[in-house]
Amino acid sequence: MESQKSTPMTDEEREKLAAKLDKELDDFINGLEKRSYSEGWPEDRWQEEMEKHPFFMTKAPNPNDELSPLMEGIQQLKYDSTENTPEELAATYKEEGNFNFKCKKYRFAILSFTEGIKQKCSDDGLNAQLYNNRAAANFFLKNYRTSLADCQIALKLQPQYEKALVRAAQCCYHLSRFQSCLEYCDQIVEYNPSHPDIVKLRTDAVLKQKLAERDKRKEAILERKARMDEENLLKAMQERNVRVLGSDHRVSSLKQIEPTFPEAVQKPVHLVNGRLVWPVILLYPEFQTSDFVREFHEDTKFADQLAEMFCEPPEWDADRKYTLANIHVYFEDPDGCAHMVNIDNTLGQIISDKRYRVDGGTPSFIVLAKGTKAEERFLKLR
Repeated sequence: MESQKSTPMTDEEREKLAAKLDKELDDFINGLEKRSYSEGWPEDRWQEEMEKHPFFMTKAPNPNDELSPLMEGIQQLKYDSTENTPEELAATYKEEGNFNFKCKKYRFAILSFTEGIKQKCSDDGLNAQLYNNRAAANFFLKNYRTSLADCQIALKLQPQYEKALVRAAQCCYHLSRFQSCLEYCDQIVEYNPSHPDIVKLRTDAVLKQKLAERDKRKEAILERKARMDEENLLKAMQERNVRVLGSDHRVSSLKQIEPTFPEAVQKPVHLVNGRLVWPVILLYPEFQTSDFVREFHEDTKFADQLAEMFCEPPEWDADRKYTLANIHVYFEDPDGCAHMVNIDNTLGQIISDKRYRVDGGTPSFIVLAKGTKAEERFLKLR
């Protein structure tokens, strides 16, 4: 029996067959039962869901965020004291702290290292690392005293711990404890004489220590001079029988003449070549104004000081009544009685008057034009 030879398909027949097969496949798919996608992550939130999965996280979860059950389970396995020994937990917290430290989250690192220390594991080397690492985190926060304290604990647990010695030396330098800094540096140099950071730190500490000692000597000299000046000032006022308001006795303490007038605070009574120079207030009750003389030398006559002040008429003296020849100067005693000042006397002579009292560290005087109603009212009230 002869076999029947197949006739090759034309291009047109091939296209028709392909179209028929496509239609049959579409009809088959469309005939399948329609079911919604209910398993897995929603298509519009798959990136968000992936970020929550512990295997695909790109950043640590926020402390305030709710953790997924899987994450909670992993954390329990990692931090559960019933599943881990104190040494394992301490090591875990150390790794966590190191990660935060590398991310420059120093406060989080401190919390992690602290939790590791709280485990109280029996490994002194691990505990020393935890204290040293916490010291490093505090150091970068400029908590130098706290950092130094942790370094010292680390060194008790592990003597010759180089990282802790270096950090302790750096802390002492920043705290200006230069002698302690040098002692830590010397311990390191004993077994590592070429340590580059310590060689430089030691050189800087030696220089700073010398400068600090020099400044301390200068400060001591200034303190001695200040005490001597105070003693001389008090002695000068006692020799002149200076009295203060509220006391019938001579000045016994410089606290009694501390200035209360704001402008006099910066320039209190002082000695110049052994002579007193006072801040003085001149009051003009007629115009309710005043003048402040910053430096009134005790050997200066009142007339000379007033002549300098009234060389030009004050703005408030429209009638030109306040001239050297037409003014009276008064002071009040503790009883409120007015006493006229002889302006040919010096300030020192007037203040030494047994009736005069210095009030608030600043002598004061009342200036009035002669024969005016203002002067009459003033004297009448006294």
